[in-house]
Amino acid sequence: MILYIIIGLVVLIAIFALTTYNSLVRLNNKVKEAFSTMDVYLKKRWDLIPNIVETVKGYAAHEKETLASVINLRNGAYDSMSDEEKIKANKELSKGVVKIMALAEAYPELKANENFKDLSQQLTRVEEDIANSRKYYNGVVRTFNDKVLVFPNNIFAGLFGFKEREMFEVDAAERENVKVEF
Repeated sequence: MILYIIIGLVVLIAIFALTTYNSLVRLNNKVKEAFSTMDVYLKKRWDLIPNIVETVKGYAAHEKETLASVINLRNGAYDSMSDEEKIKANKELSKGVVKIMALAEAYPELKANENFKDLSQQLTRVEEDIANSRKYYNGVVRTFNDKVLVFPNNIFAGLFGFKEREMFEVDAAERENVKVEF
């Protein structure tokens, strides 16, 4: 009789372990998919920044420090970065974008430039897409982290090598909207 109880408990634990593992795999895949979606928009912004910097350079040549910091951030090889490095680099890049847009406010002729207007509108759309995809990514990461951290799932998550994932949080500078006014 005790043998059947022990066998029953082992079977129940095995079933729980399998279902926990499968749900963690599914959630991990959702996190990867959510990051990939957000990554498309981050890459789009990454590629748009040099055009904006070049346009601003012609009008604000003496603002070299601001432009140089953005260029230095942008010079990294985006495709070879890990997800965490991409998140960190884009947080810093966002600060640079805010500074560039603030520069534009000081140069009315720059704000009137058609190329800058077009690039600014593209940037605004990309920033909106990034914000929406960041919300989705963070929601999926929250669900995944909940699953990884809640007892008794945390025991099996640790055994199977699942770790808490980092959210893509905004810095204080990013919380201020990039204002593009013409």
